Amino acid sequence: MRVLLATAMYPTPDRPACGTFVRTQAEALKRAGVDLELLILNGRFQKLAYPKAVIQLRQRLSRASIDLVHAHYALVGIVARAQWQVPLVVTYHGDDLLGTINAQGRHTRLSRILAATGRLLAQLADAVIVQTKHMASRLTRANVYVIPHEVDLETFHPVDRSHAREILGLDPEKKYLLFAANPRISVKRFPLAKAAAEYISTRDPSVELLVVCKETQDRLALYMSACDALVFPSFQEGSPNIVKQAMACNLPIVATDVGDVREIIGQTKGCYICKPDLIEFADCLWEILCQPIRTQGREHIRHLDGPSVASRVIEVYSETLVRWQSYRHGCKSIRI
Repeated sequence: MRVLLATAMYPTPDRPACGTFVRTQAEALKRAGVDLELLILNGRFQKLAYPKAVIQLRQRLSRASIDLVHAHYALVGIVARAQWQVPLVVTYHGDDLLGTINAQGRHTRLSRILAATGRLLAQLADAVIVQTKHMASRLTRANVYVIPHEVDLETFHPVDRSHAREILGLDPEKKYLLFAANPRISVKRFPLAKAAAEYISTRDPSVELLVVCKETQDRLALYMSACDALVFPSFQEGSPNIVKQAMACNLPIVATDVGDVREIIGQTKGCYICKPDLIEFADCLWEILCQPIRTQGREHIRHLDGPSVASRVIEVYSETLVRWQSYRHGCKSIRI
């Protein structure tokens, strides 16, 4: 099976944190035996990137024997549907179906348009992969598969906290809270994380909030072992990879009830789901800091390892190809 995976999100030397989850899945699929090629849209934020990608796509299909195109994110899916030579699988990541929330907690007008476009694309794709049941509920079509992104358990694993802090140059005596997202992205609700950390620091001056958003996966994993808790106050998510990665490192978590966070965390001791309230967030974090233990989160997300998720994605490919071939055969029979 030869698959062309199209994406505008993929790590580069100057942006090592961009699309790491896409790379993780691509590598897992290759290890599982898929003959996979990458089509990475260059100039992600340039207006001509997507029209140029249509030409790139057609060139790839003309040069190589591709069985199926797998597009990550709705806008890339639109590019990939510019052809009907081979079937198309589209993976949605969250805001491309749910819309984007601004600092006031409301969906932006542009994102509502893009989400509607994403829903329309789903009707034209041959199969759709979404991260959660909530996302699936936004689509009224068959062939929708709920497959959360995998976790790289080789990269994200527990490391002795003192050793991790020594490598990162962190104070061995401080209490560190981790905010692992770009604070400028409104949906991540950084002001709540900052306010909660400042509130706690009035009780204990040794508490510090670390903002990590541009590190490599290896260093991010070290921060998860070095810190005492992950602060995750998002307005909205699909299936947040940061939460799954923190679980893999046995890092305590305080999060809002978004996406599939409740399902991921489950009953894990040392992890809390709470309302986006300053006092409630601060109290949960304070409880973690007062009783510094690691969680058993890694055991709860083993079903999301690379081989397991790759197997499910390959099943989607196989079922899609069978339907496509059956449809094409039926059309030929009708013409005859």
